[in-house]
Amino acid sequence: MAEKVKYIKRHCKYTEAKIDYIDYKDLSLLKHSLSERFKIMPRRLTGNSKEAQDMVKIAIKRARQMALIPYVVDGNKVSTDFWEKPQNKA
Repeated sequence: MAEKVKYIKRHCKYTEAKIDYIDYKDLSLLKHSLSERFKIMPRRLTGNSKEAQDMVKIAIKRARQMALIPYVVDGNKVSTDFWEKPQNKA
């Protein structure tokens, strides 16, 4: 018989920090729940609770509507420096 794969128990960082509301303007909180291609990561990978995952989902969708986070990222042009402020190279 195949052995069961054991996963690491993850804890919700939002409930541990006692955050009641996740704001769409706080990108530093939202970046932990996004992949490098700006997709929403599932609960089983982030360890978020159901309530926190629902707040994250709503906040990310609002941030996308306000153009703070891109909807689609091209796989060839994935930016690792998106979260840092752009520097003028002129």
